[in-house]
This record gives sequence, C-alpha cells and structure tokens, in this order.
Amino acid sequence: MGPSPSPPPPPTGRLLVLYASQTGNAMDAAERVGREAERGGCPAVDVLSMDSFDPSCLPGERSVVFVASTTGQGDPPDSMKGFWRYLLKKDLGTRWLEGLRFAVFGLGDSGYQKYNFVAKKIDRRLLQLGAELIIDIGLGDDLHPSGYEGALDPWLLSLWESLNKANPSLLPRITDIINPNLNYLGDAKIEVIYYSCSDAPPDSIVSDSKKLIERARSMSPALKFHNDGAPQYMLKMVTNQRLTKEEFEKDVRHFELEDPSSVISYQVGDALEVLPSQNPSVINAFIERCNLDPDCYITIRAKGGSEVSFDSLLNGSMGRIKLQTFVALTMDVASASPRRYFFEIMSHFATAEHEKERLQYFASPEGRDDLYQYNQKESRTVLEVLEDFPSVHMPFEWLVQLTPPLKKRAFSISSSPLAHPNQIHLTVSIVSWLTPFKRTRQGLCSTWLAGLSPNEENLIPCWVHKGSLPPPQPSTPLVLIGPGTGCAPFRAFVEERAAQSARGPTAPILFFFGCRNEGRDFLYRDFWLKHAQDKGVLSLKEGGGFFVAFSRDQPQKVYVQHKIKEQSARVWNILCSGASIYVAGSSTKMPADVTAALEEVVRQKGGDAASGWRRKLERAGKFNIETWS
Repeated sequence: MGPSPSPPPPPTGRLLVLYASQTGNAMDAAERVGREAERGGCPAVDVLSMDSFDPSCLPGERSVVFVASTTGQGDPPDSMKGFWRYLLKKDLGTRWLEGLRFAVFGLGDSGYQKYNFVAKKIDRRLLQLGAELIIDIGLGDDLHPSGYEGALDPWLLSLWESLNKANPSLLPRITDIINPNLNYLGDAKIEVIYYSCSDAPPDSIVSDSKKLIERARSMSPALKFHNDGAPQYMLKMVTNQRLTKEEFEKDVRHFELEDPSSVISYQVGDALEVLPSQNPSVINAFIERCNLDPDCYITIRAKGGSEVSFDSLLNGSMGRIKLQTFVALTMDVASASPRRYFFEIMSHFATAEHEKERLQYFASPEGRDDLYQYNQKESRTVLEVLEDFPSVHMPFEWLVQLTPPLKKRAFSISSSPLAHPNQIHLTVSIVSWLTPFKRTRQGLCSTWLAGLSPNEENLIPCWVHKGSLPPPQPSTPLVLIGPGTGCAPFRAFVEERAAQSARGPTAPILFFFGCRNEGRDFLYRDFWLKHAQDKGVLSLKEGGGFFVAFSRDQPQKVYVQHKIKEQSARVWNILCSGASIYVAGSSTKMPADVTAALEEVVRQKGGDAASGWRRKLERAGKFNIETWS
C-alpha cells in the first residue's frame, strides 16, 4: 500500500479558525470570527474544533486564527490535547510554519494564577515554529465588566484591519464587518425534518433510556462531537444525606449512586459526569412559548448534508425523536444564558418595534455592556429572555442552533471501587446564589440531585471519566490538601488505602482539611477521625496525620496553608520519603496559597535542596492539582 495522498491545498484566500473549547465560550467566539469574516466578503472561511483538524496540514495554510480557553490551573481543553502534543514534537523545525500568518485569542479568568496560560503557550510555540503574527495575542477575561467580549471586540477590529492591509482581496468590505446590516438574516446551519408517528414503523421509536439519550445527543449539532466513547451507566440514587447542619447556609450533600446489576469500572481520582434533568414544567413552558408541537417526531441534520429520501425516514435509518424529548435532553432552556448572537437573530423575528430596537442595541458594540448586565450577570435563561420579548417567534431550527446545549456536569468521585465495586459516591455543594438584582438562581444539576429521593425509580445518566488526579501506588506516601468539597477525591484515596492496608503494607497519608466551623460544616468528620486512630492510614503512629483548619471558630482566620506551616517537620519528612502532593478545591486563591506554604516549608527545611523542588515533583507526576470555580 502506497503513502496516503497529501491533503488538497487550501482555497486561495481561505481563513481557517481553529478553536479549543471546554464550556462553549471559545466555540462561540470562534464562530463569531467566522461570521464576521464571511460578512466582510472573505472568499472561504472554515471554523473547526482543534480535534477535528489534522495538525500536520498546518504548513499548508496561510491565515489561521486560534481561539482557546484555559481551564483549571492552566490546563488546555480536552479537544486541544492531541493537537498540542503534535505541536510539541521535537522534529518540527524552526521553519516548519514559515509562510503561515496567525493570530491567537484566549479566554480565561484573571482570578486564576495561570491566566490565559493556554493561549500564551500556543502563541509562543507558533512563533518558535516560524509562523508570523498578524496581530498581538488577545486576552479575554471573565472578570471584565463585559466578560471576554470586552477584549474580543477591539481585538477583532484590529485583526480585520491588519488582514485588510496585508491582503485587500481577502477582506474587501471591512465596513460590512464594523457596521453589519442587522436587517440581513442568513440561513440557519441546520434543518429540522418533521413527520408524524404514522410515517415510520413502531420499532424506530426508542424506549431504552440509554439509546434515547444517545440518539438525541448525537442529533444535536452542538453535542454530536462530544461523545468520547466513555461507557454510560444508568444509576439509582440509594443515599441522599446532608453533611452540613440545617442552619448552615451552605448545603453540602453526600450522594451514593448504585448499579444494582453490575460492577462499575472506575479508579480513585476519576470524575463522574452527570446529565441533569430539566424541570418538565420549564420544558413545557418553552415549547408553549415557541408554539411547538411537543408530540411530533423530528430528525435534525446539518444543512447541506446528503439528501434524505422518504424511504430512509420510513425505515428509521435516519433516526427520529419526539420534539419534547429532544428539547429536554439537549437544549438548556432552564439554566444557561443565551449568547450575544441569540439576541441578534431574535431581532430579525421581533414584530414589535420597541423590542426590535432593544434587541438590535443589545447585539451592537454600544450595547455590549448593557447586554452583559441584563443577560450573563443576571443568569437569564433562554426561556426568560424569550418571555421578555413576547413579539419574537423564532423558527425551531434557529432555536436548536442557538440555544446553549444541555451539558453534563462533572464531579470528583469520593469512593473507592475496592470498597464499593457497584457504587459511586459524590460530595456535592448545592449551588444557589443571588444575582445583582437579588434574583435567586440555583445550579441545575446539584439542585436536581438534591431533590431526588433514595431508591425511587429515577435513573441518573452517568459517564465515568479519567480525572486529573492519577491514582497513587500503595507504597507512595501522600500529602493531601482538600478544603471544603475539595476533600471529595481524598475520601476516595483514604478509603482505597485503608482497603489496600488490609491486604499488605501501605505508605502513610498526611491530610489537611479546612472548613468554616467545627460544628457546622466539618464534612465526613467521623470518617476522618476513624482513619486517624490506632493503625489507620491517617494515624500519627503510622507516620500519617489528619489536620483541620476551622477558619471561623476563632477571631483570626485559619486556613489549610497555616496548618501546613504548623506541621512543617512532618510535611518535610514525608516529602523526603518520596511523597506525592495532591491539592483539590476552589480554583481562586487556595492553590496559590497552599503552594506558597509548601514552598516555605521546603525552603526552611531543605536549604539548597529547595531549588526547583516543585518542577521536579511535577515532572515526576508527584504534584497534582484539581480545582473548580
């Protein structure tokens, strides 16, 4: 068999936009880049996720815009990992990308220590490989008064001006980008095929829950590429226990989910993704507001795809699903806020003049800050926005394209498969907050889980995913730092090591936990104290230890980093014996404060040995952080 044919050259004047998105923001920003390029007359524009583009083809491109978000502690989105590995190959020379012009826009949060780390890394690496900058890197910040668009708007203007100067034939109508014609409506990217129940045999109607979820989500344009092959489980809740005191404002729950019929394949350090159910009354209200028929059957496909014959619909090969089921399983109408483009498209369908004017203002650069305050800051849902503009009646294909997808929520697993082979335990904070206008908002998934009664017939769709905390060997000593719900993965680590110690010798564990009050939110108190006694894996006698910081039980606040410094001798001794460090919890100040405390211990105790200690541990896979906002 001969060598595979080389890819065809890109069309003249093509602009390629590659994005890496974890929550959808980077994808939205990339699609906006593509839309504006098309408005300006760019002859060819392609907007692709990085995991659907072969990086070996990059030298054949001429103009590429990269849009990438940063997750956790400077981590790339999952969709970028393979692409990034390729760019780091040692055999790519300093002239590999000669002739390529590029621009990078990053999405991040300046509250994180490694702000926009991923975009900065891409920018630096492309320059090393010989590519040339179109304009300087743009850094979107979630904490900006307008969100990431506060930086994206001026950055895009600079991008189009620079491209226009370098190659006027690429973007001949820059004025159309800056002042778009809001009266022009393009086509939706998808189409909906409707047919009645009598048009297809009964066996094409899916009754199995797993298959129904798979069919709906593979049909959704925003979700069909998100199926990574992880096994799906339908789990029953057998325990729903509040861990914090009733009078304490924070509600943290311990959930136990079970598969009564089989063993669940997972490791400590893994995460469980849960697909939440939306309130049926909200789904019904959305369907009614949009004048949709909940009982009709539909097929959804990308516009411009292969022709669909009536026969293929009749024999069920295309698949079909009830409209109400599709909305419930794929479209987040109950919790996610729509994007700016949603308001632009709404303006085309507004029949009341005052509504049209307000929507066009929201979609304009001048209205950006007011839209951010009205929409994202207030966490308005798609249903709430549609109810605020009653004259708007958008076709269903536009609603499917523009409604944020219903996403799975990930939680650290807080149980060990050695102790619970057919169960998974979760430690979940039930999310609730007040908006600037004092409207109460609640987390969709956590609130839904909290409302489930144990041993009911409800089955929870779940997927096990490899976590960012690698499972340690039994012989490796551990330093675990997990304040609040950050203790979740470490409950699994301790449970696992206790099970391993019943079979043979294991290394000790130092665990630093933190909460506000001993009497109100000391999560899993009895569990930790049991393992800290006698020959437990957290016992001082065995070389381990359990140390708690109660931040509000005394006039001065005490946090986990203070306890680390107090126990500097123990921390240093266990590090000298080859310990791995694991940190989990809030993504803002805690990881930086904990790292600084560890650095101080190493500097005080280790002297010259302190130089580069963290980098050495990270290279050896012995310094691991998992955080969430």
